[in-house]
Amino acid sequence: MARKPRLAAGRARALGLPTRGTTNPNRLRRVDRWMTGVLGGFLAGFDDPLVVDLGYGSSPITTVELAARLRTVRPDVRVLGLEIDQERVDAGKAVADPPFLDFRRGGFELAGARPVLLRAFNVLRQYTEEQAVEAWETMLGRLAPGGLLVEGTCDEIGRRCCWVTLSAEGPFRFTLACKPSDIETPSDLAERLPKTLIHRNVPGERVHALLAELDACWATAAPFAPFGPRARWVESVRLLAERGWPLVDDRRRWRLGELSLEWSAVAP
Repeated sequence: MARKPRLAAGRARALGLPTRGTTNPNRLRRVDRWMTGVLGGFLAGFDDPLVVDLGYGSSPITTVELAARLRTVRPDVRVLGLEIDQERVDAGKAVADPPFLDFRRGGFELAGARPVLLRAFNVLRQYTEEQAVEAWETMLGRLAPGGLLVEGTCDEIGRRCCWVTLSAEGPFRFTLACKPSDIETPSDLAERLPKTLIHRNVPGERVHALLAELDACWATAAPFAPFGPRARWVESVRLLAERGWPLVDDRRRWRLGELSLEWSAVAP
């Protein structure tokens, strides 16, 4: 029997492999905006919420930005940035503000932390699909009771993003987010699908059907183009909902270039 691929453990038992490290200011602004707008009430349900940002890259800027944005909905939130590369941890320590913002060496084991919310962005693309699912299980097992994991991918300047939201029971929501003026068709987002979906964008898979249907809605919404790409995106998503896809957000989120639906609609 073939051996199951395992996640690598580095020194001090940090679980995982160093990422490429690409980081730009505001790269994760779309997922940050979604987290503050959609999960703000979730954070309010915890007395002392700890949020972990896993694999922030060569610069701690996106972790610093996450902390600043989450404070607008929960002023006492604590944010911990984790990286396997010690030099990246040291760069974070230079801007740390304990206990509200700190940095530590760690990987999928979360360095012993038990966060109520974990963001892992642009971390799993270097792994196999099987390893990505294993990483999900490892991270979910480290969350505080009732905690959530937000795992996804975006382009280098943050204009095209996709992510999955998971609880201890597994994935339950899938989100697409973009700057509508940056796409020719919604299926341009396929290149940023999370690892568990990116190889499933083929005929016969649900995520392929979603993107094909969204492209069809985009074509139908062409008369809205004179009102701008955002108006065309909103109409496209409205049409998608009208065609029976299980959306879980509303026009207010659509106007931000977002679209969220039940995970079951795209699950492999």
